[in-house]
Amino acid sequence: MPNCWIVKTEPSTYSYDDLARQQTAVWDGVKNNLALKHLREMKPGDQVLVYHTGDEKAVVGIAQVVSQPYPDPKQKDPKLTVVDLRAEGKLPRPVPLGEIKQDRAFADLGLVRIGRLSVMPASAEQFKRLLKLGGQK
Repeated sequence: MPNCWIVKTEPSTYSYDDLARQQTAVWDGVKNNLALKHLREMKPGDQVLVYHTGDEKAVVGIAQVVSQPYPDPKQKDPKLTVVDLRAEGKLPRPVPLGEIKQDRAFADLGLVRIGRLSVMPASAEQFKRLLKLGGQK
């Protein structure tokens, strides 16, 4: 059964629209040890929600992991890991962080508890709930 994840990105640097335009991209730039641990646990077929940080602060799109984790080819540090993500579609409506924080179903979600973490797991129920809040059928 695929795992569910949330990845964060600053849209002024790299947005979901950039991922959708490229269709598939190397998800890099992760340096936090816990986020790297989560990245190393990703497997092809895992579902991913993309969250925009900055002014937007909202879950905006869906992606899928399409590679095993591998060392970042742009870095010399072997601990830095990347995966390839494929865009699966933008949510019909962004799900703002304020709305997520008000929903008790997300009380233990990393997005609520550990705000600076850039890669985090979500339960299948939380993932489905976020899709529903985003207008996904």
